[in-house]
Amino acid sequence: MIYLDYFTFPDGDMEFDFFLRQKRTCYDSYYPFQILSARRFRRIDFEPVTILYGGNGTGKTTALNVIAEKLQLSRDSVFNKTNFYSEYLQLCDYETRGAVPSNSRVITSDDVFDYMLNIRSMNEGIDRKKESLFEDYLDAKYSDFRMRSLDDYESLKKVTKARRMTQSKFVRSELMDNIREYSNGESAFLYFSEKITENGFFLLDEPENSLSPARQQELVKFIEDSARFFGCQFVIATHSPFLLAMRDAKIYDLDDDPVDVKRWTELENVRAYYNFFKEHEDEF
Repeated sequence: MIYLDYFTFPDGDMEFDFFLRQKRTCYDSYYPFQILSARRFRRIDFEPVTILYGGNGTGKTTALNVIAEKLQLSRDSVFNKTNFYSEYLQLCDYETRGAVPSNSRVITSDDVFDYMLNIRSMNEGIDRKKESLFEDYLDAKYSDFRMRSLDDYESLKKVTKARRMTQSKFVRSELMDNIREYSNGESAFLYFSEKITENGFFLLDEPENSLSPARQQELVKFIEDSARFFGCQFVIATHSPFLLAMRDAKIYDLDDDPVDVKRWTELENVRAYYNFFKEHEDEF
């Protein structure tokens, strides 16, 4: 499915005209100006899965954030827009195939990291409550309780419950289980599976962060299936070879000047992995 057909960024001439009109000279940065134009990255023509590849500072995240802001997509984490973001967005253009679905969003590494911290914090709170319930169990099970009025009814139920249950069953019945003891990778993958829903347009900024190679391959399968069977479109900033090898993905190489479309096996990062493992082939 394709919702966003193409997106254009201002070229060097458009940016030059903008700077000529500026009377403000107190800024030492005009970000996001002069980032994508430095690589002569003018236009993206999208497929169901489009990948932005490049090293740090080449503008992958900048491009994603600009697209997300221009389309007013939902996001969880805030980011630094700078004073010139609105002016830059006015110089961008795009074309869609119908309305962009309301469930569309941008997902960043900060979103995933915050989600993992929230799970950890909630589990720590549950663990503290659990210790208190252990004490309640022992007090209830071995107390010499006698009901003297209806006000004691709840206490009686607790004592009865404690005397017919083991400690672990009592605690579980009084408290929800921990929000599963997920590893960081499991929590990160869970976040993607919750946020990526059917028939949506999703921008993913380096989703490989916090994911093991096995989890990255699982995410690849999830993205491929979502694009193929569930009406989703993806734009992904990454340098993970597992994501770059995604079936039928269109890859823009931001390390090139001008930016060009490449096959994943032509990318410098992938070639570095290939040469390394080729060099150590006899050790496997």
